[in-house]
Amino acid sequence: MTIRLGANPIIWSNDDMRELGGETPLETCLAQARAIGFEGMELGHKFPREARALAAALRPFDLACVSGWYSGQLLERDARAELAQLRPHLELLRAMGSTVLVLAETTGAVHGERGRPLSERPTLSESQWAQLGRRMTELAEATAAQGVRVAYHHHMGTVVQSESDIDRLMQATGSAVGLLLDTGHARFAGADPVALARRYASRITHVHAKDVRAEVCERAVAADLSFLEAVVQGVFTVPGDGCVPFSEVFAALPQYSGWVVLEAEQDPQVADPRTYAALGYRNLRELLSGRLT
Repeated sequence: MTIRLGANPIIWSNDDMRELGGETPLETCLAQARAIGFEGMELGHKFPREARALAAALRPFDLACVSGWYSGQLLERDARAELAQLRPHLELLRAMGSTVLVLAETTGAVHGERGRPLSERPTLSESQWAQLGRRMTELAEATAAQGVRVAYHHHMGTVVQSESDIDRLMQATGSAVGLLLDTGHARFAGADPVALARRYASRITHVHAKDVRAEVCERAVAADLSFLEAVVQGVFTVPGDGCVPFSEVFAALPQYSGWVVLEAEQDPQVADPRTYAALGYRNLRELLSGRLT
């Protein structure tokens, strides 16, 4: 099975805290990603959202459009209403040849608020889990019928954060709902990314590869920091620079085929994006030797 290496522009410019890397032009991000060796980029807030303009932005750097984040509100609206909201994003991904759609349920989420600790994240009742599962499955079946599979992104500060949350989501949804395994968010949440990879190998349709600095993570959890405060303090880094056992994660996914996307939300004034992106790329190439296209 073959794997392609992509990058997320959050390495250069943060989407949730836009002052981090806000001064960095999109062209700098794309040029550096291509020079390092990445084949594709996920979308961020600096990218055009019209197919021809997006293609024109990516073409000079010979980069594919991997996917892009969508903030779901399925706890507040049904699948039909969500699909209507999602339609422009879905059509953009289809036009760009993307086959996965990164989605997270963000109703009540606190990940974008630096002043709110992670302990204030929303949690779900039994009935809400069932409702979310039904609506998510219906939405995923609709996008799959159009050639784009939902890759659900478990994320700090949202309703699906912990390992038990991920288990509940997978139990509540049908097979049309794929799982995006984010190694950094899993480790930060106290989940075991290797166990998740083994348990849900058949449903993992997308991978975000980022590492965690254990000492910062422990401090963030003990102090009940907000997600963004933990990011600023350096909780995330690139593979090989933290505590996630990536060799075990990838060994648990022998049949995985698709994109592995490098991420590492950091303050670019502290952690030079090109330096860290290049380090992460080299480490991923070594870890995935023999499986890359």
